[in-house]
Amino acid sequence: MNVLTRRLALLVLTTATLTACGGGDDPHPVNIVETAQADARFSILVEAVTAADLGATLSAPGPLTVFAPTDTAFAALLTELGVTKAQLLADKALLRTVLSYHVLSSKVEKAAVPLGRAVTTAQGGIFKIDAVASDLVITDGRNRTAKILQADVQASNGVIHAIDKVLLPANRSIVDTAVANPDFSILVEAVTAADLVGTLNSSGPFTVFAPTNAAFAALLNELGVTKAQLLANKALLTKVLTYHVLPSRVLKAEVPLNTAIATVQGDSLSIDAGLSITDQRARKSSIVATDVLASNGVIHVIDKVILPRP
Repeated sequence: MNVLTRRLALLVLTTATLTACGGGDDPHPVNIVETAQADARFSILVEAVTAADLGATLSAPGPLTVFAPTDTAFAALLTELGVTKAQLLADKALLRTVLSYHVLSSKVEKAAVPLGRAVTTAQGGIFKIDAVASDLVITDGRNRTAKILQADVQASNGVIHAIDKVLLPANRSIVDTAVANPDFSILVEAVTAADLVGTLNSSGPFTVFAPTNAAFAALLNELGVTKAQLLANKALLTKVLTYHVLPSRVLKAEVPLNTAIATVQGDSLSIDAGLSITDQRARKSSIVATDVLASNGVIHVIDKVILPRP
């Protein structure tokens, strides 16, 4: 029996079973793997699940949620990674990491998606989902985006959401993410001069309010010092930089507004509904970009260096 014949037979069996069940206790007798096998959009996903030996896991009682990339999504991933399908399917460790990043250990239907908040996957990494116009858009750990094409495909052990891009877990720490952005070059110099690289490369998770180069230039004018003088003052640098760090991951949607937020440095700051930070010297800084995800936390970009109490 060829693949097409098997899928047609499964569809016929599913339809017959549903008809027979009527208003019974199990309106979705086909599990997640069988549901994917019966849908031509997911043929590469099914191959990948088989190659990664995850069939039994995804057929277990669950409940589970699977964000299922289409064949088109996998084709785009092959181009992005510069590999063939055979090479991808042969890399079992990579497959298991990537596929488990598409799985939640609970059933989360569209109506229950925690918009803007960290979603923890079976792989251990996080992504977030936002409502953009009429779409639900996922931002993965590498800050790539995928759209949910079809939500709430029901199965006996959970639910499937079809997506248009394969998600990838984070592969850069907060420091690595900052190093890769030229607009954070002074911040990276400062973190290095303060011997904080190891801390911000640790497991965390952290939230970092990251000042741009323009923000640091404005600070130099405000303090009346040169960049060299600032970088040479390790005690001041450490105090200022740790004031920009929270000891937990806090995405935009999770920010406690208009309340004191404790920093790693010890002093607090507050953030209002307009995403303006007030520091300990009553100075204001605007958050100009949010939710830059990293393996050990999140970065929010700010336009002014914030200062703890003198």
